[in-house]
Amino acid sequence: MNKNTTQNTYSIKPKWLRVKLPTGSNYKKVRSLVSNYKLHTICESGHCPNMGECWGAGTATFMILGNICTRSCGFCSVKTGRPKPVDWTEPERVARSVKLMQVKHAVLTSVDRDDLKDGGSIIWAETVKAIRRVSSGTTMETLIPDFKGIYSQVDRLIDVAPEVVSHNIETVSRLTRTVRIQAKYDRSLKVLEYLKINKIRTKTGIMLGLGEKIEEIHDTIDDLVSVGLDVLTIGQYLQPSKKHLPVQKFIEPKVFQELKNFAIEKGINYVESGPLVRSSYKAEKHI
Repeated sequence: MNKNTTQNTYSIKPKWLRVKLPTGSNYKKVRSLVSNYKLHTICESGHCPNMGECWGAGTATFMILGNICTRSCGFCSVKTGRPKPVDWTEPERVARSVKLMQVKHAVLTSVDRDDLKDGGSIIWAETVKAIRRVSSGTTMETLIPDFKGIYSQVDRLIDVAPEVVSHNIETVSRLTRTVRIQAKYDRSLKVLEYLKINKIRTKTGIMLGLGEKIEEIHDTIDDLVSVGLDVLTIGQYLQPSKKHLPVQKFIEPKVFQELKNFAIEKGINYVESGPLVRSSYKAEKHI
């Protein structure tokens, strides 16, 4: 089977990847606030399939430090290039958005900012502090970059102590160089381990369907157990555009359930595993 045939085969999504249109009074209320105040969430810009469910539960995800990334991961739809200068008013603006939307649990994520001496860690810490000041009842998860493994930058997140700190390992060791080009599998593990040593509740996510073998997924889960991981999400990779890595396989729901059972048996406390699971799926339950 040639490359074009493979891509055509996996351009048709199976029935288990279909999602229902968002509904519910809380979703409609949040949607109205987002529209009226021109608020930005990664839920919308990322076309997340779980947006309705998450907004209905009072959870929303915000991306900080701009929308241009210094890295060029093969799976990610965020633009790569030279980012704009840091906007030091951003922490307050994000905090006001959280307050206006009446978000119970906020997930913060960002592009990689390898262009900055601090890796963006100061804005990260200031955003957490601003949300605490403006919306004191809101809990938080911070989905952080690896900060090139520079622990002094990770320390800024540890010092402000969000309820959960997440860093996605994304894929198995063998595929990391292809999927996460400038990242390193072992470096991500060490960041997660460092957070746990400092008594932070840790979380990571894996995508399936990129050509990984089941044994490699098991090995990855074992590695995550070894660094004391608390929360794991496992979902199906979907190709954002023809320029990105193609889907090698759509994984059946039963495999996701088997992997969830395996991870729990190995000792990971909380596991979300399913074709439509994304990093922030049911994030409010992970605290």
